[in-house]
Amino acid sequence: MPRAFQNRFSTQYRCYSVSMLAGPNDRSDVEKGGKSRLNITYPMLFKLTNKNSDRMTHCGVLEFVADEGICYLPHWMMQNLLLEEGGLVQVESVNLMVATYSKFQPQSPDFLDITNPKAVLENALRNFACLTTGDVIAINYNEKIYELRVMETKPDKAVSIIECDMNVDFDAPLGYKEPERRPQHHEEPTEEEGDPSSYADMDMGFRAFTGSGNRLDGKKKGIEPSPAPIDPSDIKRGIPNYDYKVGRITFIRNSKPQPKKIIDDDDAMNRFIAFSGEGQSLRKKGRKP
Repeated sequence: MPRAFQNRFSTQYRCYSVSMLAGPNDRSDVEKGGKSRLNITYPMLFKLTNKNSDRMTHCGVLEFVADEGICYLPHWMMQNLLLEEGGLVQVESVNLMVATYSKFQPQSPDFLDITNPKAVLENALRNFACLTTGDVIAINYNEKIYELRVMETKPDKAVSIIECDMNVDFDAPLGYKEPERRPQHHEEPTEEEGDPSSYADMDMGFRAFTGSGNRLDGKKKGIEPSPAPIDPSDIKRGIPNYDYKVGRITFIRNSKPQPKKIIDDDDAMNRFIAFSGEGQSLRKKGRKP
């Protein structure tokens, strides 16, 4: 027989959860994937099979401290195998390919509350020896247990993750619902919105050069503030300047001529007109020099 099959290990054990393990009360390390801290040249990996339910998984070994004929498994691993306390499990030594890719599905949307879930998972997988497609693993983070289902592994359905460079991906968590996006309806402007006259009554706020002044000659006429009225048609909203060029500033002014005001004769007489007075000449008219 080939040498690989001569050293193959296969036997049955009575399986119990970690809570039944005698010794120190805190054995949280056994609840992990079973990556041994011993200086072993080749990783010791095993295939666990529950023949009654035809369920199987893979694991490593942490310590050889159990009594003869007994093994202790993490609770989540017993759930994957559908094993009860004291149930029989078949243990076989195997060689697994090194993982290059794995995909997980969180079993609760609470996993998304973690700030960096990928980094948390990668840190937790350092304590695991192997992964099996279809298993639900459990990791402890911030005093809370998170369960994740192994959706896919490459290059095989069961892979070793000891000292490997593996890409990790996520599926949407179980029970997760994406937020509904409300469709944006582009409503056409109504007649009231499109009519420039609707802006006639709007508060224009501060307007420059609208104060009153004093004349040197003491007259009061012609000094009352009279700002030019704003034509509602000049107010345009939401119309871009399609002729804009980079580096050029365009000043938009009112190109419509202002209507001429009809001035009364009395008002015209009293209205001040620059350089309109009469002067005296030193030379008399008709006299030749």
